[in-house]
Amino acid sequence: MAVTAEMVRDLRDKSGAGIMDCKEALRESNGDLEGAIDYLRKKGLSKAAKKAGREASEGVVSSYIHAGGKIGVLLEVNCETDFVARNEVFQGLVKDVAMHIAAVNPGYVSPEDVPAAELDRERAILTEQAKESGKPEAVIPKIVEGRLAKFYEERCLLKQKFVKDQDVTIEDLIKAKISELGENLVIRRFVRYQLGEN
Repeated sequence: MAVTAEMVRDLRDKSGAGIMDCKEALRESNGDLEGAIDYLRKKGLSKAAKKAGREASEGVVSSYIHAGGKIGVLLEVNCETDFVARNEVFQGLVKDVAMHIAAVNPGYVSPEDVPAAELDRERAILTEQAKESGKPEAVIPKIVEGRLAKFYEERCLLKQKFVKDQDVTIEDLIKAKISELGENLVIRRFVRYQLGEN
């Protein structure tokens, strides 16, 4: 199927990808727009994985105030260059992540940040719950690991579903922006304040 300029423009509008990448994606998907978007996402995620090891020492500390001044978030997101730190796409990402933190209240950035003592306590509780339910001893470790994955989804920012798009996790969102901006991006830390909470 011949790829037209209009098809490329539609895909660029939807994906933000470059012209050549859009042409290639449309060729690979035989002109199917949704297939081309999937192709670009897969390609972008592999590019993002290559960039993930690079040093990210620039960026911003941003604040976000929500609910008439009742919830506030301070967030540090790093990138590789000051140029990207001032970019509208990067600034939009930072604002979206801060808004997500205000809405969902994660406890940690990633599973690696959960203290060992808290993880051990959670694992012990989940193991006891699995035993109490009468499950066979052999399947209890798998049940516990599955429930720990759910715990990470509830408590760890990167594993949470993005409030503006439930089909995407924050981790997926970051990888997509790494692909779009061409630099490693890292959510370094955050603090969430809620009026009246300790």
